[in-house]
Amino acid sequence: MKIDVIKLDGGSAGSLDLDEALFGLEPRADILHRVVRWQRNNAQAGTHKVKTRSEVKYSTKKIYRQKGTGGARHGARSAPIFRGGGVYKGPVVRSHGHDLPKKVRALGLKLALSAKAKAGELVIIDAAAGAMKTSALAKQVAALGWKRALIIDGASVNEDFMQAARNIEGLDVLPSMGANVYDILKRDTLVITKAGIEALEARLK
Repeated sequence: MKIDVIKLDGGSAGSLDLDEALFGLEPRADILHRVVRWQRNNAQAGTHKVKTRSEVKYSTKKIYRQKGTGGARHGARSAPIFRGGGVYKGPVVRSHGHDLPKKVRALGLKLALSAKAKAGELVIIDAAAGAMKTSALAKQVAALGWKRALIIDGASVNEDFMQAARNIEGLDVLPSMGANVYDILKRDTLVITKAGIEALEARLK
C-alpha cells in the first residue's frame, strides 16, 4: 500500500510503502472491542469502598430485648437495615483488570491502524522535530485540518516538539511503544512519522 508523505508545513516529502499486514487488514469490531475493554478495565482504579457491618463504629450490645417489644428481633445497631449500619455486599477495593492474550492485543493494534488507513484518516509525515513555538505549531496543525489528532513518533519523541505540542487542544504525541488501540480509535486523525512506521513494523512483526 503506497501513501503520500507530507511535511508539517504541508509540503510533499515523497511516498512510502506501508506493510499490508499492518495497514491492509479488514477491520474487526469484535477484536477492537475486546482490546479497548481490556485497556479501560486495566486503567480503572478500583478504589471504591464502603464499610461493612464489621467496620462501622457501633456498640455490639444488643439494642433491646429479644422478646416482648412487639418489634422484629435485632442484635446490633450495625445491621444493614438501620441507617448508619454496614452496607451489605457493597463495593470493595479490587482490580478490574483481566488477562488478554498478547496475540489478540497485537492483532487489535494492527486492526486499529488498518481501520484508520481504510477510513482515510491516516497521515504520514516526514518527521516531528525541531524547536518551534506552540503558536507556530498550532497554525500548522490548523492549516492541515487536524482537529483531534494523535501523532505517533519513533522510539522517542523530540523534546522541543513535545513541549510545543503540549498545550495544543486536541493534539497528543506518543512514542511508538505508547501506541495503543484506545488512543488511536478515539482520535479523528492518526499521524505517524516515518520513524514511527519503522518502529511499529519492528514491534508488530
